[in-house]
Amino acid sequence: MSRTPLALLIAFVGLSVYLGVVLWVGDWVQTLHWALQVPFYVIAGFAWVFPIKALIFWAARVQR
Repeated sequence: MSRTPLALLIAFVGLSVYLGVVLWVGDWVQTLHWALQVPFYVIAGFAWVFPIKALIFWAARVQR
C-alpha cells in the first residue's frame, strides 16, 4: 500500500478522534472561567498541527 492513502486514513481517523475528545472536554471547559477557557482553546487549536505535519512528511518521503 502506498504511503499517501495510508496517511489519509490515519489522518482521517486520528483527527476524528481528536475532534471528539476536544469537543467532549470543551463541554466541560465551557463551565470554567474565561481565563481557563482561552489556554485550552489555544492549545487545542494548535496541538493537532504537529502530528499532522509529521504524518505529511512521512507520507511524502521517497520510498526506495
